[in-house]
Amino acid sequence: MDSVEIYNDKLMAGTWIISEGFNRVHSEVLKTCRKYESEMIELQTGNGVSNTFTRRKQKREKGGTGGKPITEYMLNEGQTIFLGSLFRAKSGDDPVLRFKVQLAKDFVKMKAVISALQNQAQTPEWIENRAMGKAVRRDETDTIRDFVLYAKAQGSENADQYYKVLSRCVNSNMFDFNGNFKNKRDIMTATQLLDVKFADKIVSRGLIEGMSCSLPYKDIYQLVSTRIADLAKMYGKSEVISKQLAIE
Repeated sequence: MDSVEIYNDKLMAGTWIISEGFNRVHSEVLKTCRKYESEMIELQTGNGVSNTFTRRKQKREKGGTGGKPITEYMLNEGQTIFLGSLFRAKSGDDPVLRFKVQLAKDFVKMKAVISALQNQAQTPEWIENRAMGKAVRRDETDTIRDFVLYAKAQGSENADQYYKVLSRCVNSNMFDFNGNFKNKRDIMTATQLLDVKFADKIVSRGLIEGMSCSLPYKDIYQLVSTRIADLAKMYGKSEVISKQLAIE
């Protein structure tokens, strides 16, 4: 597992994996971060800089991804370097030193991935596919709006959630995302943009057909969900960020 990941479009390292790499108890690493909070905040960069730590809650256990949910801090490169400077290595073969080297390598690797993604978004094919996809997505959004009103008329109290639910249905069936992104489509390949455009059309068509037949709104959602799942079976899941962008 890489120690550095893309989180909210930024390169960051979580304190949980840092605590494992530095062979420290996670609560002690969090305590150290809070002790030097003013220095950490000073190292915040980019737009939307806050005066607090970026937090993430997820399930983790030592050596795995399950277990009781924990809250970790997500640190940028400067914050990670500063935190690492507080943990001393004992010798040239010390695990702490080796992890510091791995952290540096992972930040360099992920910077190359970010650069590749930015270059990808400048190609004519990608720009054209993204523009077409946005047009289809706008039409789909209009159809979902009609479906939301349709569901509310049938008594649904949470119909507004269908905007997110239907997008999640497409994303979870069609793609595996290696990172956390504010706009998932901005980092897809040109081919993946075509795939998601086709999926959006299937969603719109299914909603329109279901409403025209006066089906219950829950049955319409199941109809659309099944069609997207069938599409994913034919296409297969696609990795985002894709392997051709990975820097070894």
